[in-house]
Amino acid sequence: MRSLRWLLAALGLAGAAAVAIGVYLFYSAPQRALRAAIAYERHAAGLERRELVLPDGLRYVYLEGGRGAPLLLLHGFGANKDNFVRVAKYLTPHYRVIAPDHIGFGESSHPAKADYAPRAQAERLHVFARQLGLSRLHLGGNSMGGHIALTYAARYPKEVESLWLLNAAGVWSAPPSELRRRAAQTGDNPLTIENEDEFAALVSMVTARPLMIPRPILDVLAQERIRNFALEERIARQLAADSVEERIRGLAVPSLIVWGAEDRVLHPGSAGILQMLLIRSEVIVMRNVGHLPMIEEPEASALDYLRFRAGLPPSESAR
Repeated sequence: MRSLRWLLAALGLAGAAAVAIGVYLFYSAPQRALRAAIAYERHAAGLERRELVLPDGLRYVYLEGGRGAPLLLLHGFGANKDNFVRVAKYLTPHYRVIAPDHIGFGESSHPAKADYAPRAQAERLHVFARQLGLSRLHLGGNSMGGHIALTYAARYPKEVESLWLLNAAGVWSAPPSELRRRAAQTGDNPLTIENEDEFAALVSMVTARPLMIPRPILDVLAQERIRNFALEERIARQLAADSVEERIRGLAVPSLIVWGAEDRVLHPGSAGILQMLLIRSEVIVMRNVGHLPMIEEPEASALDYLRFRAGLPPSESAR
């Protein structure tokens, strides 16, 4: 029912007749319903879709909105820029929020033979940030996005004011998660998607509580992942071969480490390892939350981040 109210608001509908229209659209025109919902949430967050082409010809598509210190938010594996839309609603009143599709994902370029290791992605993002005029920024990332954010900060520590790490990947010495155990047993990667059923199963795995997304909408969302299967398989291998731990040992960038206690993708024990490696860090473990705190608990995640930023020295919090 929550997802139906979301769609009705997106379409500007209300009342009993509107409910019937919403149900009809969910099942007869799911692509239209999804586009309307995405547009509504972007508008509510004060975000606009924009594009930027790097000197090498690669194209970034990103969302941007708000005013203030720049906050660059990086999505996880198989996801896209809209993973940050719900939490951005609480952040754009305070910061200039920028959320790109990584190269290889979403609407950004998908070069088949590019290097997708975190170092390469961080270098591209550095060029992206410079083209936006960002010499210093605050950086956040979920899962793979956290892996890339850490790599960026290790490479450019004087340009990163703070890190917001939401279930960050790259800490491979952590205890094996449910997903890693399953992958070891079957030889398959549950994060890569070949059909709609696999996508529905993955959505159930990444959150602690159901997102209540109607199956027709899930099936539409699955198509992007299915089309990108071969490339994502390649990217996943490059990520698994890259540990961030030695790269960030002793890094002094102020860092807020957030983890969902019910994460089945990356073991929550990763948070303690990161805290030991990052010498100016704090950890928040969110109860009844899985792998996607910014989607599962957007307001709570934002309030924790706002408190963290308020506690930074003026030179770091104000920029």
